[in-house]
Amino acid sequence: MITSFWLILWAGFLLLTVAAGVTIHARRGSSEARGRLRVDDDVIARIIETGEIFVDDDEPLDLRDIEDEEERFWSETWDEPSEDQ
Repeated sequence: MITSFWLILWAGFLLLTVAAGVTIHARRGSSEARGRLRVDDDVIARIIETGEIFVDDDEPLDLRDIEDEEERFWSETWDEPSEDQ
């Protein structure tokens, strides 16, 4: 009776471990595919000629908006923690 309990328990742990491994592998593969650069012969020739590679970002950063948001954040007043306990 106790032997079958341990067998079922370890089989459950094994099943959970395999499921977690498959899930992690699938997520890692999809995120790597999105972030991977496509390097072809033209890009390699450009790297050899200039020594650099440029990647088009989705959208350039707007430094003025970033500075405004940072100023707004630091100008906020924060409630001090109360000493009552």
